Amino acid sequence: MVRLLYVTDTHIRGTAPRSRVDDFVGTLREKLAEVVEIARRERVDAVLHGGDLFDRPDISPAVVREFARILRQLKVPLYTIAGNHDIYGHNPDTVNRSMLGLLDAFGVIRLLHPGQRAWVRQQGIAVQVTGQPFHYQLDKRDPAEDYRVEKSVEADYAVHMVHGMAVDRALPEGVAHTMVNQLWYEDVDVLLTGHYHAGFPLQHRDGRYIINPGALARINNHPSEMKRLPQVVLLSFGDRVDVRFLPITCASPGEMVLDRSYLEKAAYREEKMASFVQEVRAAGDFKGIGILDIVEEIARLEGIDDEVKAEAMRRIAVAQERLAGEGGEDG
Repeated sequence: MVRLLYVTDTHIRGTAPRSRVDDFVGTLREKLAEVVEIARRERVDAVLHGGDLFDRPDISPAVVREFARILRQLKVPLYTIAGNHDIYGHNPDTVNRSMLGLLDAFGVIRLLHPGQRAWVRQQGIAVQVTGQPFHYQLDKRDPAEDYRVEKSVEADYAVHMVHGMAVDRALPEGVAHTMVNQLWYEDVDVLLTGHYHAGFPLQHRDGRYIINPGALARINNHPSEMKRLPQVVLLSFGDRVDVRFLPITCASPGEMVLDRSYLEKAAYREEKMASFVQEVRAAGDFKGIGILDIVEEIARLEGIDDEVKAEAMRRIAVAQERLAGEGGEDG
């Protein structure tokens, strides 16, 4: 039997988000230490991470060192993919210049790139593990290009991780997402997603699963986060797939660690942002308000070649990386 532990969206950082009233960094250390303990207790063969290990690509080396010491306590491989917070400008090609890439170089984690297979074998069972990191076109193009993989003839089971916005209910217009009912592929036995912090109930069809347990880190005080407790997923592969959601017992209830007074301010800002978005759309039919969204929409409206658009996005990523280097990171 092969046993895997899945966790996602840890958002490691050196300071507390404004919505937290506790020692967020200390709490996150405790959560990751508990993940390590669960991996030991359940005797898993590997740990999988669904992306956004870090909250930014240029996080302070002191913070990286602190959390790397915890991750190194895992006695099994830690496979991960790059989330949007792990890279510059939503460009996975920048991962080698990020702290996530540094941990990969040092062997603390094992980054999975598109088209690359990792194998976990135990007692005659072979599990193929693949991953799709975040990129700008994720959830904007044919889902099969990102959420589907080919299952090797050597594999008993295929597990695929995607840092994409797979959801069980439609999101507002302008938010790129993919409905889970579009993501059933014959070659994918278990699809593991992240990015959507709220997670969703276990999806099961004909022996296949789509799973998002929600983010390990609660970094905003949305009402849903007040109710949600972080959890991880234990996957067992033998004659069939067994899925168990395991709560993180050291996590406190949301009302104890999230600032409720901040909700009213957040709602006010959201109202103002919605008004601004409406004005921008009225001027140019823009689907989003981020700089990359604006580039995408201008390219569409003006009929700009894909090569020119790609170069513009590459330069944005370079500029973001340069600005990050000049500004530093709290920590």
